[in-house]
Amino acid sequence: MIDSDTTKCPKCGSSEIGQGKLSGYAALSVVGKMFSGSAVIADVCSDCGYIIQMKVKDPEKFKRR
Repeated sequence: MIDSDTTKCPKCGSSEIGQGKLSGYAALSVVGKMFSGSAVIADVCSDCGYIIQMKVKDPEKFKRR
């Protein structure tokens, strides 16, 4: 998920970027649908903890039908 443009932390300059996943009830739900959603994945600087970007794991669930 890490973009080629996002190889360094904008806060501290570190290139040590890891990934994390929000868990539990932290899934992003689709508006208007009760049981549809996706986990949220974040790119995180493992030196200072800054969250660089967040993205849903399954973006296709958010397409309008």
